[in-house]
Amino acid sequence: MKELSFVSYWDRETWFANVDFTVVGSGIVGLNCALELRQQYPDAKILILERGAWPQGASTKNAGFACFGSVSELLKDFKDHSPEDVFRLVEQRMLGLDRLRTILGDEDLDYHQYGGYELFLDKDEQLYKNCLDNIEELNALLFPFFSAPIFETTENTFGFKNTFSQLIHNSFEGQIDTGKMMRALLRKVHKANIQVLNHCEVKNFKDHTRSVDVETNLGNFSTGKLVVANNGFAKYLGIEKVKPVRAQVLITKPIPNLQIQGTFHIEEGYYYFRNIHNRILFGGGRNLNFEVEETTEFGETELVQHELEKYLRTIILPDTPFEIDQRWSGIMGVGAQKNPILEKIANNVYCGVRLG
Repeated sequence: MKELSFVSYWDRETWFANVDFTVVGSGIVGLNCALELRQQYPDAKILILERGAWPQGASTKNAGFACFGSVSELLKDFKDHSPEDVFRLVEQRMLGLDRLRTILGDEDLDYHQYGGYELFLDKDEQLYKNCLDNIEELNALLFPFFSAPIFETTENTFGFKNTFSQLIHNSFEGQIDTGKMMRALLRKVHKANIQVLNHCEVKNFKDHTRSVDVETNLGNFSTGKLVVANNGFAKYLGIEKVKPVRAQVLITKPIPNLQIQGTFHIEEGYYYFRNIHNRILFGGGRNLNFEVEETTEFGETELVQHELEKYLRTIILPDTPFEIDQRWSGIMGVGAQKNPILEKIANNVYCGVRLG
């Protein structure tokens, strides 16, 4: 084992000795995985390794949508998925949300079912017509799960400009506070006697018959089982089916008398915004340059940020003064398919990634 001068005997024995399960990534998937392991193995030593000071990838960097796909996004999914696969994806997303609400409760999630909307820019007439033409087909496909029509048209009452007058509304969509969600999950993890080690990045691993050697920036150790749950960064550990993509986000300062409430989708889900604390949180734009945004590097680009601000000025808040308060980015994991990857990848190594 590689020893580092700042790792004492006490550190080694406390964190790295006799570990039964190690989970890579303390995001929503990693924390829930560890909690499930605790249910099944009450006496096991479970360790979660996180490369950042807090969940670093996307779990606290996203927009906090409790959604399952807009009409244009679902229609786009039909190009790479069967109708049965699309139905299964929607079902899994809604069942996952229901389970999360059961585990944490709506108060800790700050969950509000304000509904979701899709708006269509004047320049996207063909997309607009195609979505309207397929609403009934999507409603019929999803009816067995929801037992009600999902999508319906409604008028633009939000003051959006340079868009078609009709929006597509979905009353089942909600929003959450992902910071509160992760804080609540971490409380549950600590209460369950699961250790979380931050600023610990997994560099590599080597599987053996009954254990896995794990190489980290803090030294090497052995664990009984290893679970890779770091999604956008999983490619560094050999999960080639997932590629990282960066999502850029901004949020305005508080806007007096803000009348926008709900979650909103534009252009097949490549742009998305919502209300939060009398502000507009707005993200997206990776479709402006897919190649540049396929990265694990955090940061913002002038191209995307300029486009987000232009959408705010000309479409979302055309008659409302606003100031940008903050900008950030997160790293997601995507692939040619959207189906979750839950696999055994070695004798004692498993992965849970692409669980959008």
